[in-house]
Amino acid sequence: MQGVMGPREAGRFIVEQSKDVKIVPDGVVTLSNLLYEKIKTGIFSVRMWRQHELNPQSMDENAVNWVFVSAVLNFSFWSASEEPSGKFGVMYRGKLHTGYWALCAALNRALDEGIPVTTPSFYACVSEDKIRHILRSDTNVEMPLIEERTRVLNDAGKVLMKDFAGSFSNVIKSANKNAQALLRIVLENFESFRDVAEFSGRKVGIYKRAQILIGDIWGCCEGQGLGQFEDVDSITMFADYRIPQALVFFGALCYSEDLMNLLSKDFLFQSGDRQEVEIRGASIWACELIRDEILKLLKRDNLDRMYDVNAILIDHYLWDTRRQMAKDMESIPFHKCRSIYY
Repeated sequence: MQGVMGPREAGRFIVEQSKDVKIVPDGVVTLSNLLYEKIKTGIFSVRMWRQHELNPQSMDENAVNWVFVSAVLNFSFWSASEEPSGKFGVMYRGKLHTGYWALCAALNRALDEGIPVTTPSFYACVSEDKIRHILRSDTNVEMPLIEERTRVLNDAGKVLMKDFAGSFSNVIKSANKNAQALLRIVLENFESFRDVAEFSGRKVGIYKRAQILIGDIWGCCEGQGLGQFEDVDSITMFADYRIPQALVFFGALCYSEDLMNLLSKDFLFQSGDRQEVEIRGASIWACELIRDEILKLLKRDNLDRMYDVNAILIDHYLWDTRRQMAKDMESIPFHKCRSIYY
């Protein structure tokens, strides 16, 4: 978007101006070495994405239409309680899923029930009541922001029907295998993806959902066909509220005492608040530094041609690790913000 810093440039700018969130160089190196050892086991790969049971197992138009709907609705899953019974949850095939995975389970459940939830002609005009049914909870906690989710889904479907012949694959094709071109097309056409803040007199683009959309298309198609992007490494991490928690836990980020006090009191940030932007921007830049450090290690050991490393894979690994180590990370409060942007 014109006049807006892209995420990588924005991340560096935000860190340079930040008052309450700092990069810890020694922590970056330590976490980079930890991830480097994981990379050498072969678990870092574009194939990571399709290994999850709820993600599509095909690489066709239906799969990327599913990816698009999940990206349109991929925001604000946090709850006051850390216990599963206190979170929005969906029981699917005998397993209770919470958070983002509850959304994925709900989409798959709807498709199993014959509801064409990933078809643009359907969700362009789907009602709020129908969305409440599709996203119904199997715990006592409803998914937040149902009205907003209905609105952004309606808007996205209408754009696809009007300008892209009713298929998100046409959006992808119009970018000609260029991730940055696809990012621009998504931002220009789908308003809810315009994750931009004012910070120190500049407009900074964080673009969490727009970038995760591209990362998920890449992962869904394993970098082939509709998921082939010549510049996929230009996509940064996806700045949410959980990756920062992991980065602080591993010592790559440090919060000021004032910020930690706010977080410990469950302060509710507004989208665009200075400290909220600092947390997200510093997370982007920390992951860029981690990636660069890992690439140096690979080159040092003559392994740079054997393994692909980018911010997408680093994000996936940290996000999965945070879920696996949730109890260990409870001592690090995460920032809370009710927003359609993440």
